Amino acid sequence: MYNKTISFIKDLYGNKDFIPLHEPIFNQNEREYVLECIDSTFVSSVGKFVTKFEEDICEFTGSKYAVACMNGTAALHIALVVSDVKLNDEVITQALTFVATANAIKYCGAHPVFLDSDIDNLGLSPDALEKFLISNGEIRSDGFCYNKNTGRRIKACVPMHVFGNPVKLDELSDICKKYQIDIIEDCAESLGSYYKGKHTGVTSKMSILSFNGNKIITCGGGGIVLTQDEKLAKKLKHLTTTAKIPHTWEFQHDEIAYNYRMPNLNAALGCAQLESLQSFIDSKKELFKLYEAHFQDTNIELLREAPNSKSNYWLQAVVLDNEEQRNMFLEQTNDNSVMTRPIWKLLPDLVPYQNDLKDELTNAKNFASRVVNIPSSCNFKGK
Repeated sequence: MYNKTISFIKDLYGNKDFIPLHEPIFNQNEREYVLECIDSTFVSSVGKFVTKFEEDICEFTGSKYAVACMNGTAALHIALVVSDVKLNDEVITQALTFVATANAIKYCGAHPVFLDSDIDNLGLSPDALEKFLISNGEIRSDGFCYNKNTGRRIKACVPMHVFGNPVKLDELSDICKKYQIDIIEDCAESLGSYYKGKHTGVTSKMSILSFNGNKIITCGGGGIVLTQDEKLAKKLKHLTTTAKIPHTWEFQHDEIAYNYRMPNLNAALGCAQLESLQSFIDSKKELFKLYEAHFQDTNIELLREAPNSKSNYWLQAVVLDNEEQRNMFLEQTNDNSVMTRPIWKLLPDLVPYQNDLKDELTNAKNFASRVVNIPSSCNFKGK
């Protein structure tokens, strides 16, 4: 049934024996910078490439400050810690996201609240957020929002930009401001994505990026926290470096903290990757157009960027008619060595999260049963 699409993808990637979902592209400077880092002997969390990577990310995104971490999950965890998320707080997020979003919340001893997806972008729905807070939220005399049914403080909201498609951030921000809730954007997948002319993550209290091996650029492993607040940036850096007080020889640490800093070796790779980021984004937009032309006369819908948004098109995604067709598409493509993957399972369906709060998840359930990612690497035919 899907033979034409399989043939199209195989031709697109040069009829390789196996077509991966997404693979990194390395140019000459990756090798050069990594070897320079090795020759310097500064391969751990101290070295010039960590600072340069933070500065380069700020320049690209327009953020004032960036603090590099060992991975995106650690970045989100430390952002939640610095935002004062504590034991038994509630943190609102979406049910349709990668498990790391919720794991970071649990690391704080907090309770995730899983809400529905927006039909335009698959991210957190402003309508679902407002509905939940009208029913459950109340501002108490201490100035914080509490869930009047559980008695727990609702401290933060973590919207995630799915596959690089920005959420409706203005609407979410207006709602959270009304209820005194901090927004921490999960931009793990949205480096190079823009909402209303601004890069994702630069208008909220804090946000995080990921540089895992499958992201639009990679450090092998790595993450970063963005903030516009100098005080928060200093706190983030202090806590990610074991809260060590600078001294010529003494080991003084003034609070319990984390060894979360990105190694210089990873940052060297990231600096080189950043030099190619815009060309990767351009290639992914070209790839979208090729897929768009291929699917235009089929019943398969291609996920598109929403109004007011510019997606980095990190992962291309198709929407099938129903779960049966989705499973058939997945089976036939993978049986023919074309790697495709369903979108994530809804987090409340996973064992660790089955007892956490959730709403009806109408849109999320619909997307979970129909969305499939298809090969999205930049090294397609002609590139």
